Amino acid sequence: MSSSMTLPANPPRAGRGLLAGLRAQLSDLAPILSTLRRHRIAAGLIVLEVALTCAIVTNALHLIQTRVALLDTPTGLAESELVVLNIRGSQRIAPELVPGIVGQDLARLRALPGVKAATSTPQIAFFRNSITGSIALSPGKQADRIIASQYGGDEQLLPTFGLRLVEGRNFTADEVLDGFQAFSVAEPRIGQVIISQAVAQRLFPGRSALGQSVYIFGSAPTTVIGVVETLTHPQMHLGRGGTAGESGSYAMVLPLRDGGRYVLRTEPGRRDAQIKAATAALEQADPSRVVTSAQTLTEMRAEFYAQDRAMAWMLGGVCVALLLVTAMGIVGLASFWVQQRTRMIGTRRALGATEGQILRYFQLENLLLTTTGIALGLAGAVALSRLLMQSYELPGLPWGYLPAGALSLWLLGQLAVWVPARRAARLSPVAALRS
Repeated sequence: MSSSMTLPANPPRAGRGLLAGLRAQLSDLAPILSTLRRHRIAAGLIVLEVALTCAIVTNALHLIQTRVALLDTPTGLAESELVVLNIRGSQRIAPELVPGIVGQDLARLRALPGVKAATSTPQIAFFRNSITGSIALSPGKQADRIIASQYGGDEQLLPTFGLRLVEGRNFTADEVLDGFQAFSVAEPRIGQVIISQAVAQRLFPGRSALGQSVYIFGSAPTTVIGVVETLTHPQMHLGRGGTAGESGSYAMVLPLRDGGRYVLRTEPGRRDAQIKAATAALEQADPSRVVTSAQTLTEMRAEFYAQDRAMAWMLGGVCVALLLVTAMGIVGLASFWVQQRTRMIGTRRALGATEGQILRYFQLENLLLTTTGIALGLAGAVALSRLLMQSYELPGLPWGYLPAGALSLWLLGQLAVWVPARRAARLSPVAALRS
């Protein structure tokens, strides 16, 4: 059995309209291409402008998104409750006396009303210093070592920071070591360590890290007693491509009482009073010392990311300026060509062309220009992204930005040409032929 398909002699009305519209668009291509050939310089400038805008705006928007994501990077800390105090003394204190003085200071701070917990640590997030160390599964081998931020503090560091344990336990008071004594020997022996979840997953994939031995200082093993959910590098923006990345979440906490800055976890609503009380307590205990700064961690985050925030706003301004200049260029060129082709428009209107056909003529002309510019701009965007990756170690441009950029510029081109095209479509045939 055989069957054949025959087309109807008279296509449906909707199909006839679609075919007629397609033929009308194709019939406009020849005069449009002829016009563009006669005005190569003007057309070329618009194409170049669209291409540059496409290449720069797509990469700039990606950089803005990267910076904005960085501003919201979680630290794992109870940021809204933390206050950081920095102290400077007029006299140099012998290193062996520091842990005892720190212990006395912490006792005073913890006794203050509204202070939930207090600790002393050499580093904290958003501060302009960092301490790192290596951590490995075996001594002496470099292949399996990773670099992690090294925090030190007593048994109150975890509750002060607000870190959440996902496995294991916190340090006990008798496990905390005197930092000066611990490092007074060639090979420090520190029995316990708490690591971040990122370190645990890297060193012990698919199994628990609790009770495992790691090597931090020489050949002396250290036992993992706890895993915290999140703890980041103090200077997260220094990671590859301006992002924290996985390595920015590699961190460990050692049970070491030593000098540094004091961190208080305070009750909400009374922070200013608690800062004044803590400052007075420390300065009264030793008049030779001065609290040089007392900041909330929220304020430190804002200062730390001030440049990143400014860069995001600047790039946003550049994108808006480029889009406006491109739109104005399209409007100017379309208006100029409407003036130049007034008699042609009048002739077409006199021969029966509708307003819609005149409008579509200029829209199709603009579509050809912007499409050519977008094609060149997308290639330029990929090339610029690779250059930024090689020169500044920035992350590559995600492919999703390319169609989004193309669609945005197509829409911008059609909106920009609408006003002059609409003005041309409304020209009276008699007035146009007289001009």
